[in-house]
Amino acid sequence: MVTRPPPWRTGLVYLAMILGVIGTYAAIRSFGETLPAPVAGLVPSAPSSAHGPSLAHLLLALATVTVAARGIGAAGARWLRQPPVMGEIVAGIALGPSVLGALAPTVQSFLLPSDVNLAPIANLGVVLFMFLVGLDLDLGLLRRTGHAALAIAHASIAAPFLLGAVGALALYTEYAPAGVSFTSFSLFIAVAMSVTAFPVLARILHDRGVTHSSIGATALTCAAVDDATAWTLLATVAGIATSEAGSVFRVVIAVAAYILGMFVVVRPLVRWLVERAEASEEPLSRGALAAALVGLLLSAAVTEAAGIHALFGAFLLGALFPHDGRVAREIRARVEDLVVVLFLPVFFAYTGLRTQIGLLHDAHDWLVAGGVVVLATVGKVGGSYVAGRFVGLSRRESAAIGILMNTRGLMAFVVLNVGLDLGVITPTAFAMLVVMALVTTFATSPLLDLVLGRGREAWFPADPTAPLALP
Repeated sequence: MVTRPPPWRTGLVYLAMILGVIGTYAAIRSFGETLPAPVAGLVPSAPSSAHGPSLAHLLLALATVTVAARGIGAAGARWLRQPPVMGEIVAGIALGPSVLGALAPTVQSFLLPSDVNLAPIANLGVVLFMFLVGLDLDLGLLRRTGHAALAIAHASIAAPFLLGAVGALALYTEYAPAGVSFTSFSLFIAVAMSVTAFPVLARILHDRGVTHSSIGATALTCAAVDDATAWTLLATVAGIATSEAGSVFRVVIAVAAYILGMFVVVRPLVRWLVERAEASEEPLSRGALAAALVGLLLSAAVTEAAGIHALFGAFLLGALFPHDGRVAREIRARVEDLVVVLFLPVFFAYTGLRTQIGLLHDAHDWLVAGGVVVLATVGKVGGSYVAGRFVGLSRRESAAIGILMNTRGLMAFVVLNVGLDLGVITPTAFAMLVVMALVTTFATSPLLDLVLGRGREAWFPADPTAPLALP
């Protein structure tokens, strides 16, 4: 039986881990800044016409995306035992130049003409979705799980972050855009490898009926901590990428000031408004729903204007709502279906249109992409496993949590789209990292079956300290 270490010991190890990550990245950055400047040009992967699309073209594109997402999502859930969101991600890639554009370019240009700009709809959709993700975040659970969840979550970020920075040393000269510093390039590569897709992970656990198992609850808590940390990292990294070196401190201060203002000023106001709404037995009024959505848009606008990114503002405002209250449930009930069915598939399609797998045109590129997948997997699974064992989890629990934390999906796509929009990564590097996100996410269900089997028995073991027995 594994003995759980005392909190003070975990705290010391956690502090040493954070300082070690900072020191190691500083050394990697120092060496990386001496590398030859990159020569790769940044060409747009989905050019748009200067003229706006007709309404008919836009509506046809939205209908195409919705039908493809629902159809492929249902097929993946039925035959591949993947959550429907994975099928929606594949649908987005299939509609882009990598599949439909290569096999039937005329059909693709008819269904998704180049003058249809999906970016505003895609960005609005993912902003709304991140607000819903925030509504699902249980801040009380994060406090109750304490040091164990924090240690596992941050170890699952620290290990792939450092491995991503090391990988950036090999990628920088060949795959970074001309004129981009190693610091900006390496930070985006590292963050893309560090994220966990909380919604996809939650969907996998829900479909298996194991959300309330010890493994499931721990993984969800770790993923929530991971998400909150990852969005803070993304906000800081995006600010660094768009600022001069002397302005980095301003970006960090902006992040800290925004978070402080949200918790000190906005959170009490939200709680007061929620209590007033829940004191009434009437359903949530349209005026109250409008107020919540206006707050969401304003929070997102403030963070976007500050250079932090709109997604962070949407996520944090959602997290300030009591996640199990009637107001949060009613907002989710009214908004979630439209976002998930219509808006979110547009984001996947937008990502697919920007992904050109054909840019990986030789064995060398595919070998590099394979190396990125290996680094990302070793970092996520290995970091989570070691931290899980340290805080007293069994080998079975630690392995399963590591596999679940390796789920990237949507969150990695968000990071990659931000990096491509800022010109920090090239379309070729973008394609490699999309492959990484797809492979690591698709591998989650098969690896869980390998470690725990397809039944629910292993998720609720009579003896949770039993040694891991692979089939």
